[in-house]
Amino acid sequence: MQGSRIFMISLFIVSLFTALISDGIIVESSSYIKALFIYLLFSCLYHHLRIISRNGNTSIDYGINYSLSIGLFTGPLGLFIFEVVYRFSVYLYKKQTKTDDPDEFFHTFYNIGSFVMSNSIAFYLFNLLYPLFQDAAFGFWIIMLILITVTSMLSDIFLITVFKLTGDIKTKQEAIDFIKTRSVLDMGKIAFTNGLLLLFLNEGKWEMLISLFILNYLVSRSFLSKSQMLQNKIERDKFEQMAYTDFLTGVFNRAYMDKKMTELNQSAEHIAIVVADIDKFKRINDSYNHAVGDQAIRHFADSLKSYLSKDDYLFRSGGEEFTIIMRFRSYEECLNLAQKIRKGIENSTFHADYKDQSISLSYTASFGLFYYKVNKLLSIEKAYVYADQLLLQSKDMGKNRLSFREESILQHSPKEAVLTNA
Repeated sequence: MQGSRIFMISLFIVSLFTALISDGIIVESSSYIKALFIYLLFSCLYHHLRIISRNGNTSIDYGINYSLSIGLFTGPLGLFIFEVVYRFSVYLYKKQTKTDDPDEFFHTFYNIGSFVMSNSIAFYLFNLLYPLFQDAAFGFWIIMLILITVTSMLSDIFLITVFKLTGDIKTKQEAIDFIKTRSVLDMGKIAFTNGLLLLFLNEGKWEMLISLFILNYLVSRSFLSKSQMLQNKIERDKFEQMAYTDFLTGVFNRAYMDKKMTELNQSAEHIAIVVADIDKFKRINDSYNHAVGDQAIRHFADSLKSYLSKDDYLFRSGGEEFTIIMRFRSYEECLNLAQKIRKGIENSTFHADYKDQSISLSYTASFGLFYYKVNKLLSIEKAYVYADQLLLQSKDMGKNRLSFREESILQHSPKEAVLTNA
């Protein structure tokens, strides 16, 4: 930590020395004061649009920065004055609002030093390259792209040095990965924006300069607002998924089953509600352990899911009990599919770790199926009760069976039920 602070202060001192030995402010004082005021105003306005990323103990500010254009316009000394006033204004604001980092004071010196040094180098490089490119097509913009590439590389080198000193970057690969996080599109945007600002500065088009700043602010504000809305939606969806997902199997849980049943009660579609349960599950837990039992439940869930389409729903409605809602199928199709699932479970095995060994186990499951057209007289919740009763019937008849009913049979003869044995 001490080494990184020494580096930050050293970078600031070098930038101060660079500014002092330069040719001073290379534009008229009136033009400089106008430019300084406008840049400070919009830089402070843009400050709340910044994106902060943390790497270990150090914060990286990915806010909008136009130091290159004012540096090319005024020279290293003019740039240094701008950076000092702006960075310490930000520092005082953070102290006032208690949003500063523990090393905010040193970070302020680092920001001044890094931006002044990288853009001072860009200033001298611009004067070197401009005579070579001034007659070339798009020569000015080629230079701006070169300068942004150089300043970005220098910025990365400075940051990697700080991270190396703080121990946040330890290997060469970590440094390369950090460099890869820089966006080429962002670099292009900064190059062209700074290029336009420099052209307006050189031609004294102050209204155009202010208009470009306002345009960038509105675009950035809109982008940030949409990004925050999208992020909020992603977080809400994530929390909702967590609330409705069974942690063990990854399928929907009982809470989501209740929600979906409420929705389907208004659908008036033909559905089959299937309640399935692992036979003699307690024997698995007693003979082995709960970890093996959990593996059996996961295998059961994965097996059930593999037979279903994207329109069907699978829920973990109890310990080793699952409920399926089959949709957009005829009665016969639902029966055939349920029977196919039952046989598939019977003929499958799963592997589990038990006492430092990998064991292979098999099990069977019983099923109850109730098929009907959703209507106001019979809710899905009631239909689920019928399916659950049919599951119990399968258990009572010897397990590894499918018992089923259709609404018309239930309505005409409540005591009759069709039973399919294994």
